[in-house]
Amino acid sequence: MKELIAIARQPLGHFSWTLLAAALLTFAQASCRKEKTENANAAADAAPRASAASPFAAPSAAVAVPLRGGPRVYVSNEDSNNISVIDPKTDTVTATIFVGKRPRGLRLSPDGQTLYVALSGSPKEPPGARDGGRAASSAGDRAADGIALVDIAQETLIRTIASGRDPESFDFTPDGKILYASNEETAQASVVDLATGQVTKTIALDEEPEGVTVNPTGDVVYITSEAANKVFAVDTRSNKVKVTIETGPRPRGVVFTPDGARGYITEEQGSSISVVDAKRHKIIGHINLDAPAHKPMGIVASPNGKTVFVTTGRGGSVVYIDTETNRVVKKVDDVGTRPWGIGVTADGEKLYTANGPSNDVSVIDVPSGKILTRVKVGSFPWGIAISKK
Repeated sequence: MKELIAIARQPLGHFSWTLLAAALLTFAQASCRKEKTENANAAADAAPRASAASPFAAPSAAVAVPLRGGPRVYVSNEDSNNISVIDPKTDTVTATIFVGKRPRGLRLSPDGQTLYVALSGSPKEPPGARDGGRAASSAGDRAADGIALVDIAQETLIRTIASGRDPESFDFTPDGKILYASNEETAQASVVDLATGQVTKTIALDEEPEGVTVNPTGDVVYITSEAANKVFAVDTRSNKVKVTIETGPRPRGVVFTPDGARGYITEEQGSSISVVDAKRHKIIGHINLDAPAHKPMGIVASPNGKTVFVTTGRGGSVVYIDTETNRVVKKVDDVGTRPWGIGVTADGEKLYTANGPSNDVSVIDVPSGKILTRVKVGSFPWGIAISKK
């Protein structure tokens, strides 16, 4: 700046004008470099840091990069306490977000701005550990229970709200005001007011509630009870059980067709899927898979409602069910090791499955059933959620 003042005080002949222009250019470039350096330092200072002594310390890969636009696939990694973010255009991991202990069920808020993730402080048990009705251990870190809220634009953890003990899955009312969470260890569901982040009511159910899905109109929520072989249809106005639906062995997940006319319930130990008249809450059919090794787990409907996709756990496959005929019309084998969570893109063209033991996500081209790639993620991926934009 001193050099600029000195030049400005000289008579401005042609040579002085040249000097002044060159000096201005040099000064502008130096200012730009300084601003970039200061911004980078500020961003580094603002990035969340976990104490080295904390049992929830975020891995170094968890430094968030703001979302650049476009849909994203979110994967909950139960054993590494984080979320992997996949760009569906390239099918590569673009970010890793630390959230807390044992993230499992996850969904995007109705407005698409926030990712919600169920966290549990209960110790992990091996598959089938509670078969036969054995009670869950009372041990655990209850302070770690909750529902984490993640800002998807900044890809950072905002806060964690109450959920009741050991939440596994959840869903929202369509207006985004109320959340229903299954509390596996306490045989109940918690009703959470999202404005306050507090549990306002608990609903007594039966052993090991798991899958939670609100119907498209928002007046009923279905909650599965694994050990009791039941699905509870809960009225969202009164928060009371309206109907109890008896199912096949070990019901896991529920999905409704977009028009709300039909519901589909995966039954792990029955190797079957029950079809429900979702207006009368009555089972109207069963879809039996062709091999006992196929254990229906995760379930999702195509955007147009014409197809339901089901993962088969130890069966290692994904089956396509035609909702007009309620028949299996396609099966994709060798999807991955024990595929569980499943999601479909908004255009209905690609499926993503969470393959827990192999720590990866399979990407399937829906029309052809071809496995496009497998994406390495965190430790023991559990659930999938996909944004629309």
